[in-house]
Amino acid sequence: QVQLVESGGGLVQTGGSQELSCTVAGSIFGVGFMGWYRQGPGDQRELVASIMPDLKTTYADAVGGRFVISRDNDKNMIRLQMSSLDFEDTGLYLCHAIVRPATAAFWREYWGQGTQVTVSS
Repeated sequence: QVQLVESGGGLVQTGGSQELSCTVAGSIFGVGFMGWYRQGPGDQRELVASIMPDLKTTYADAVGGRFVISRDNDKNMIRLQMSSLDFEDTGLYLCHAIVRPATAAFWREYWGQGTQVTVSS
């Protein structure tokens, strides 16, 4: 069974830094798109940053220059390094990946359970 295992998150002061990581666990043939989404209370999920297997990255305008996403294809893992955090960065951060399970002939989407990041003064 494939699942996304997230770590990191918690309470951080404004201006501080934090790191999130997400690992694809289980028996798989391959991992494509991987990214982090953010969801605030009552808000829709919005893409924060993504990275492809060729390491091409995409960032939301609001986090450009402050967040850095990286990827280890050998470990099927991504990291999101967040700096200069502000109140607007508060939310539930969810890992998302497109994976081909070893037991399937097709690619499918997976979501992590999410990890809360709270920025306070």
